[in-house]
Amino acid sequence: METLSLQNKFNLKELELNALLEITQAINSNLPEQSLYKIYDFTLRGNLNLKKLALYVYDNEWNCKVNFGTTINCFNHPLDECFLDYKTLTQIKDREDVFGEFDFMIPIYHKTDVLAVVFVGDIHIDADDEEMKKSGIRFIQALTNIIIVAIENKKLARQQLEQEALRKELEIASDVQQFLFPEVLPYGMRLKIEASYLPHDRIGGDYYDYIPINQNQFLICIADVSGKGIPAALMMSNFQASLRTLIRQTPNLVEIVNELNYQVLENAKGEKFITFFAAIYDHKLKTLVYINAGHNPPILIDKNGTTLLEEGSTVLGAINPLPFVNEGFITDLDEFLLFCYTDGLTETMDEKEQEFGQERLIQYFKENGKKDLKKIHQDIIINLDGFKGKMGYHDDITMLSCKVDM
Repeated sequence: METLSLQNKFNLKELELNALLEITQAINSNLPEQSLYKIYDFTLRGNLNLKKLALYVYDNEWNCKVNFGTTINCFNHPLDECFLDYKTLTQIKDREDVFGEFDFMIPIYHKTDVLAVVFVGDIHIDADDEEMKKSGIRFIQALTNIIIVAIENKKLARQQLEQEALRKELEIASDVQQFLFPEVLPYGMRLKIEASYLPHDRIGGDYYDYIPINQNQFLICIADVSGKGIPAALMMSNFQASLRTLIRQTPNLVEIVNELNYQVLENAKGEKFITFFAAIYDHKLKTLVYINAGHNPPILIDKNGTTLLEEGSTVLGAINPLPFVNEGFITDLDEFLLFCYTDGLTETMDEKEQEFGQERLIQYFKENGKKDLKKIHQDIIINLDGFKGKMGYHDDITMLSCKVDM
């Protein structure tokens, strides 16, 4: 009888070793997770003659991955999270739900994190031999550990691939966004243009531009797309390309804005919109024509004082056709400073949750409008940083200044 028991133990150990070898080969063959779960299921049923089992695995949430032998389908039964409090093999008693059908639960840990919970019942391994029962349970625990670690490694590898793909996408989108901004801005005696861009994140949705039209005329613009990230950068890239194409075809801002609105709506399907300000200045005629499409009103400082440029239309991409488009027209404008910005500037908050606001900007220009543009931008950034205190920036900040002297 003792010889028979030793033979049974030997056979069981051989089965266990063969099962571990098969699992290892399956892992090395890079089989999908579902195949590993099937091998796990088959191995425990065949080698241990196990009658009841449920394996719950954490994958953003707890789900049953393997189940057999129970009267209730564990695949549709959530894990009772009280089992997460157990650190070791625990006998199950006095439960009337599906978990009461099992004899033991085995938590599977990685460091301090529970990765899986195994429920087993009706272990028929030489029922009179407690040592073999314990050996069988240890085998279940070891096999589960191997499977779960292998699957966790697959998840990690998949996440790394996804992160690498995202990193490459971010690099491309970041490069795309850099192409939105002109490489060189004029800074001569007659015309000076200065720009500052402070991205809140790696990829933002702001855009500014300076486009010479002919010997006498140039266009400056600033825009802000709703949303951030790769979609915003790509959308703004398309917007820039459209604007540069249109300005070569016509200097008529009304036509340009209507066409841009149509294209934004077509591309974004109403899910995003763009605020936009564009102005064309004519050195010879001393005129400024502009349209403000839902953007923060730029500040114009000239011999007549300070003016907010608000004439225009609503945001682009919300409705087609636009309900109205009004051109602003300013004459006898020979010396001036025009300051454009995105809402990230005025909506920056201090520690009392008060916004920096438009009035602070207007007051600054009333006192400092004759300063050099580079100094103006530097002052505003310093003032803004001091204003917010320990608060962070919650949006991109873009500033574009244009100064014309005779």
